[in-house]
Amino acid sequence: MHVFIIALSLLRVWINMAQLQQGGPDEKEKTTALKDLLSRIDLDELMKKDEPPLEFPDTLEGFEYTFNEKGQLRHIKTGEPFVFNYREDLHRWNQKRYEALGEIITKYVYELLEEECHLKKVYVPVDAEETEPRSFIFMSEDALINPDKLMILIQGSGVVRAGQWARRLIINEDLDSGTQIPYIKRAIEEGYGVIVLNPNENYIEVEKIKAQQQPSPDSSDEPAEKKERKDKIPKDTKKRRDFYEKYRNPQKEKETTQVYIRENGSPEEHAIYVWDHFISQSLAENVFVVAHSYGGLAFVELMIQREIEVKNKVTAVALTDSVHNVWHQEADKIVREWLRENCCNWVSSSEPLDTSVESMLPDCPRVSAVLWLRCLSLGYRQMQTLRVRGRSWQGLPLQDPPLAMPPEDTEGQTIGLEPSTSPQPQVDSDEENKCWLDPRQRCREKRVQQRGRRARDYLSHWTTPHRL
Repeated sequence: MHVFIIALSLLRVWINMAQLQQGGPDEKEKTTALKDLLSRIDLDELMKKDEPPLEFPDTLEGFEYTFNEKGQLRHIKTGEPFVFNYREDLHRWNQKRYEALGEIITKYVYELLEEECHLKKVYVPVDAEETEPRSFIFMSEDALINPDKLMILIQGSGVVRAGQWARRLIINEDLDSGTQIPYIKRAIEEGYGVIVLNPNENYIEVEKIKAQQQPSPDSSDEPAEKKERKDKIPKDTKKRRDFYEKYRNPQKEKETTQVYIRENGSPEEHAIYVWDHFISQSLAENVFVVAHSYGGLAFVELMIQREIEVKNKVTAVALTDSVHNVWHQEADKIVREWLRENCCNWVSSSEPLDTSVESMLPDCPRVSAVLWLRCLSLGYRQMQTLRVRGRSWQGLPLQDPPLAMPPEDTEGQTIGLEPSTSPQPQVDSDEENKCWLDPRQRCREKRVQQRGRRARDYLSHWTTPHRL
């Protein structure tokens, strides 16, 4: 606490100095006296008194925490939830501790994706060399060969990595609230292939190498007065820089630089890369996307860049608190119309669940998710309601007649998604052959109608929202 008080006092001194420097000779003398006073303060001793070393365990057990049978993070000895303010009045140290724990949880979620969800890790770029920076995604064994349906999961921005919706929810709530694992498990149970993107793994950090200053070749010819003047200026500059650096970084943390991953240097680049090398090559006729926050922006950018491919392959898109903007992203009229018909954005709102929420943009419909936490629980809710009532979200009739809704599950049990037993629309053999003779067109409208009918059969079974 006394460090904060002294730092505040120093700030006031600097403000007084700045005010005095604008005055006459007398005020300049006062400024000189204040500078002399500041020079006597031993900043090294001041800053190292309170803050402990920034060294933290590299395992959950080292932090004395574990996940219980309910997926809640609890202290091993006391059973209490995670405490952020482990040391009072040391916010910076507490924040670093929180971040260190978060990195361990990220690795823990990766392990769950592989061990519990049976997903495999696939590195990108696919042609990366051993010494080249690379990222990875997760996918089920049948993700590329499932002929029927494929689910794509995209999280928001920030520190969250593959398999996570929100680190804060994992730490303060439970794994089901903050991870994508419930989505993945249910999707696999219902026969979906699954691909989990990793849009925030865009670079690796390497330690900076300090460049040594080389003496100028012309320095020997300079006059003595000029050399003295040049020597004096860097010393004053270095002193001010060291003063600031010691205050900002008292423990002299390593300075790092970012080396970006080829073709995956941003969430938008990553989404396009995964589409080009994986999703577009999958056999699934019906692709479903669940995207949260910035993941929605990444999908809209993908839609803009790969419009025809996405329209041919994606059946429905579930957005939760998406931050996309069709104007800033320069989406054309065709893209906006497709979004209105095939997407819905569940947003935090005080309105009752599923109530329409006004939007100023000619965009996909927005409906209430009541609370932000609830947004992450509505991916399947969107699959339930996107087009099963035989109409688009604007009330426009679809080309096909509306489907009958399945009976309500009065006991609150989850109704499984079983393949539809209704007769599938038949395609004339000549027309089908004609489709394959022209691979660029493939009778797009005819095939989209068929896929739409089958998609509505699938989606009509999702009548119970899956609570995360």
